[in-house]
Amino acid sequence: MTTAGTAPPERATPPAHLDGNVLRWLTAYTVSLVGDSVYFVALGWSAQKAAGPTEVGLVMAAAALPRALLMLGGGVLADRFDPRRVLLGSDALRCLLILSVAAAIALTAPALWLLVAVALVFGAVDALFVPAIGALPPRITSADQLARVAGMRSLSMRLSQIAGPPIGGLAMGLGGAAAAFTVAGILFALSLPLLLTIRIRPLAEPGEEQPEPGTAWQDLLAGLRYIRRHRLIGPLVITGAVCELGLIGTLNVGMVLLNAERGWGPSGYGWIGGGFGAGAAAGAALLAVVGWLPRAGLMLAGTLLVACTGAATIALVPSLWTAVVLAVVIGLSAGVFGSLDSTLIQTAADPAYLGRVTSVVMLTLVGLAPLGYPLVGAAVGAWGTAPVFVGCGTFAGLGVVIALASGPVRRAELPRQRTM
Repeated sequence: MTTAGTAPPERATPPAHLDGNVLRWLTAYTVSLVGDSVYFVALGWSAQKAAGPTEVGLVMAAAALPRALLMLGGGVLADRFDPRRVLLGSDALRCLLILSVAAAIALTAPALWLLVAVALVFGAVDALFVPAIGALPPRITSADQLARVAGMRSLSMRLSQIAGPPIGGLAMGLGGAAAAFTVAGILFALSLPLLLTIRIRPLAEPGEEQPEPGTAWQDLLAGLRYIRRHRLIGPLVITGAVCELGLIGTLNVGMVLLNAERGWGPSGYGWIGGGFGAGAAAGAALLAVVGWLPRAGLMLAGTLLVACTGAATIALVPSLWTAVVLAVVIGLSAGVFGSLDSTLIQTAADPAYLGRVTSVVMLTLVGLAPLGYPLVGAAVGAWGTAPVFVGCGTFAGLGVVIALASGPVRRAELPRQRTM
């Protein structure tokens, strides 16, 4: 017999795009991501009404600090407890927090102290949510479907980035900040019933012994040692971290400054950003459709090399449309690289460490990489866009060297898909 909320370990797994369990998780994840986008729109506009540009930056950055400080602890909790329960608890907290803020703003004007407090608490809860959501895919489907799930998850992220801001803007226009926060809270609430219905696989087969957990600190150190000693996961985590540290600043901050320097204006920035998004969506769709690619380790290194080369040279091209084409190529390559990196890590990881592994991966993305934004801006101000883009692209290219220097990465393959 199996308990409620637990999938039988021997059950045949259908393809991810036909698996109701995966689709419920994906729908809940998408709805929650759209809620995130609406929340950030509401937070930014509320801060803009309550204070000046400096304070707006303070409010928008406030969530990053607790997220960075607590992310590793969130990974420990996801591994010590049922990740589905951690997800339900953190999503419920986000829902209550945002609806409470909506009520407070409806009764009075948004105060700066309230917005900062909300951002800090939301960031702390997010540090629980992110590792738990990342630990779920290997627990809800089989290893041969993880590449397809990674592609579907990336598509979900792109959809939320497209749908969230217009929904938030419409709510702001119709009912102000209180309405936008209410919409975000409702979206978080809608994801809860779907999360309740997800079945997860047990960590071990019946009768198989599980190691006794230590203290939270011991579990955290054990997770870090596991990543460091794993011959495949360690190099993949470092490769992804170097890539994020090298590319995120130029693609987010540097691209704005590049458009200003070339006189392409907001429309040019929109075309380049749209090109990158379209390429990334195409890369995610490729994995979602085919579900398997040969010589995954070498393909990971190759697509990263293309992305780094494109990022290094985009500031050297003379015309906007050439830059847009390059942005599509960068997005496509980065999308395939990211999906392969995530899939290989999740396939190789011991399920007992998935939360901690995910927390380390996400710490670089949401905690460390944004710290480079001021550095990129200062460097562009001192030397111009071209040297900074070339330098950052070259630094990110070190990830290719790390990947190719690792035999397990070079030989890494995705699990073959099984026929039903």
